[in-house]
Amino acid sequence: MDIEKLLKRRVSFEADLECLTMNESNEGENIVAGQWANQSIGVFTSGGDAQGMNAAVRAIVRVGMYIGCKVYYIKEGYQGMVDGGNNIQEATWLSSSNMIHMGGTLIGSARCMDFRERWGRLKAAQNLIQWGITNLIAIGGDGSLTGANCFRQEWPSLVRELFDKALISKEKQAQFSHLNIVGLVGSIDNDFCGTDMTIGVDTALHRILEAVDNIMTTAVSHKRAFVLEIMGRTCGYLALAAGIACEASVIFIPEDPPAGDWRQYLCDNLMEKSKSGESRRTHIVLVAEGAVDREGNPIKCNDVQKVLSDQMKMDVRVTVLGHVQRGGNASAFDRLLGSRMGAEAVLALMDAAPTTPACVICLDGSDIVRVPLLKAVQRTRRVAELMAERKFDEVLQLRGRPIVKNLIIYEKQVKVIPHPSLVGSSRKKFYRLAMIHVGQPACGMNAVARGFVSVCISKGYQPHFIYNSWEGLTLGKVKPITWNEVHHWTSEGGSLLGTSVETAYKIGLRSIATRLNEFDISGLIIVGGFEAFQSAYEIAKGREMYQELCIPIIVVPATIANNVPGCNMSIGCDTAINQICKACDELKQSAFSIQRCVFIVEVGGDNCGCLATLSGIASGADCAFIKEEPFTVRDVQK
Repeated sequence: MDIEKLLKRRVSFEADLECLTMNESNEGENIVAGQWANQSIGVFTSGGDAQGMNAAVRAIVRVGMYIGCKVYYIKEGYQGMVDGGNNIQEATWLSSSNMIHMGGTLIGSARCMDFRERWGRLKAAQNLIQWGITNLIAIGGDGSLTGANCFRQEWPSLVRELFDKALISKEKQAQFSHLNIVGLVGSIDNDFCGTDMTIGVDTALHRILEAVDNIMTTAVSHKRAFVLEIMGRTCGYLALAAGIACEASVIFIPEDPPAGDWRQYLCDNLMEKSKSGESRRTHIVLVAEGAVDREGNPIKCNDVQKVLSDQMKMDVRVTVLGHVQRGGNASAFDRLLGSRMGAEAVLALMDAAPTTPACVICLDGSDIVRVPLLKAVQRTRRVAELMAERKFDEVLQLRGRPIVKNLIIYEKQVKVIPHPSLVGSSRKKFYRLAMIHVGQPACGMNAVARGFVSVCISKGYQPHFIYNSWEGLTLGKVKPITWNEVHHWTSEGGSLLGTSVETAYKIGLRSIATRLNEFDISGLIIVGGFEAFQSAYEIAKGREMYQELCIPIIVVPATIANNVPGCNMSIGCDTAINQICKACDELKQSAFSIQRCVFIVEVGGDNCGCLATLSGIASGADCAFIKEEPFTVRDVQK
């Protein structure tokens, strides 16, 4: 077992616990170093709104209060900073309540031409000094963060000019000699280089998938094809990720235009699926609003519709999702991301010195990290230059891991080409790989099964499903699977293979070994929770007695409890947290109507408190009681 991974999981869990404590405790003044008692933080949102911004603002307010400083809302973005007056208001514990779940930004966002001029920035500096604010947290896109960084660099000259004009005293000039800046990226496009995910992306994906699920019912009923326009003027992440999740037939994104004529590519792709035996009643085509061909010419939904109608003789409908993608309550992931980033932003300000470069808070895998703001902005703007020069390979390299990996997954899962060894009369010997589900059902198990089948076929292996877990294996319920049999599995909850909490040892290793040998299984993938982990361990121990068990075995963690060692986030956990948050959001509506009413919510998780902790942060709970931290009923009463 990888000890470093286990330690990393524990550190991540402890960070979440600390974030929950700082977000929910208002007793920080008693434990704070004196240097922060007189400090003030200003927070503002700028540019396009994104779900999760309010969660970030709330975390900044509460963690700021926790360390003993004052926090101010700067309303309407840079315009409010320039105008001052009632646009700058001190935040209170109550004012940051009941906002974590809300979409958009409650403190407002607006375009500000005044801030582009020096006189506008001079007014903004004067207003900040008036309120004693020398620490700013900017939440927005690359344009907003660039403006904040330029403001910081210009700050000394602005303060000097204010003194020369007798607008501030000598003492004020000395007291407010430098400005600290920390940025958070709020953008549903995920178009900022340096972070794996920006605030708002996950919720936008939820809205897209909800729309596709709703469209699919009418599409299948009438045997229609649907073309959807997805937001993303310069970045195709949303269209790409949604295409994987909803099993889209074709996607068009700015970073990776099809080689040659895109019209021919579209037709060939759909015809190939028909020749391979796919009997689809409908096709979904996703087009990012900034999609282009290799020559830089735009690809529009109406153009795609015309090609499908004229050349493929399909009944086609076009849907532009538009600002629906920005709407609705924030998903659990965006609430967690906003909360974690907001907390880290305040800590980054605590560490800042006059010579410390401005930073932006980013997500690297599952870790929250600080990245130099100027470097990240320059990299993001370089992407736009390379796009104009049509250097798409370099664009993908700068976009980084998220979009590159998703492109690889998309090619393997959506455009499956059978391996030559499976075609024709002279077949080579190929491997039979099997998948089994063990433990409690969890959303995402079926998506794993579909991905398993697609990669097996493309690599030349024969995929098999073992139905009804270990008991089904002993009864011989093992079946080879074709690509056509796993259509629309990604959106299905539960386990279509059937699952059980009984482990391999309980069923009998001898029976399992006999059946694996009988069906000539060359490798086994076990999908599930701790029972899957335990079964793999038992089989590994049984290899000394049964040679048939000496095959590659892989465990894919899938459990809402998130209790598999070495894994930061199990499949199914995110969906469970979303369901908990949805229930808590509805309870809040009732709670706000009744005075002196407390709701106690019991969540799943067995002996692991991860689900309760993450749900506590995402739902804005007052406290969370978990197995890892002993408590009694008296703690709940208190």
